Amino acid sequence: MKIPKPTVRRLGLYYRCLTRYKEEGVNFVSSQDIADRLNIKPSQVRKDLSYFGEFGKRGLGYNVSKLISEIAYIIGVNKEWNVAIIGAGNLGSALANYPGLAKHKFNVVAIFDNDRQKVGKKIAGIPVSHISELDEKVKELNIEIAVIAVPESAAQYVAELVEKAGIKGIVNFSPIKLRTNIPVEDVDITLSFETLAYMILKNSPVNIQQEEQV
Repeated sequence: MKIPKPTVRRLGLYYRCLTRYKEEGVNFVSSQDIADRLNIKPSQVRKDLSYFGEFGKRGLGYNVSKLISEIAYIIGVNKEWNVAIIGAGNLGSALANYPGLAKHKFNVVAIFDNDRQKVGKKIAGIPVSHISELDEKVKELNIEIAVIAVPESAAQYVAELVEKAGIKGIVNFSPIKLRTNIPVEDVDITLSFETLAYMILKNSPVNIQQEEQV
């Protein structure tokens, strides 16, 4: 069964929400409890979870600890993932220094660049390697995920190197659609800004008046 991508993304939100409930000492929650915190419908929570089995008990709800374990297994955060960042510029450096990745078991173990002035320098304690060392480092460090944080013009070439090296998946920060045979998760920060801009304009007094006149 093919699981919708929005469902997979929401599983991560459920995982974080349930983790917070556990930290608060809550043992059982309902779909309504989860929905209220995430501002979605409880029917959506139930539908998403139903793709993977039956987890709740009528009248009691979901066992928080058990559901955390189940979701962790489903989305793969019950294991450690070794990550390589390709591109040692501002974005790559920021990602390497972001503590949230390691917190969720995505460990940055290598950074690559083709600029020899950057090679050998350390970012977040990790020495930058030349991109020509990719194949060797992937095998040595058991790297399964690559983050592509390079200019648009180099992104497809880097994606091909990554796939050839045996990496299993890509987080792509470039604005182009990569052609690969491995899973790619596109991250376009500007889309978030554009969505927010739309929401702000949609709720502006001028817009509200215009809608009332239609």
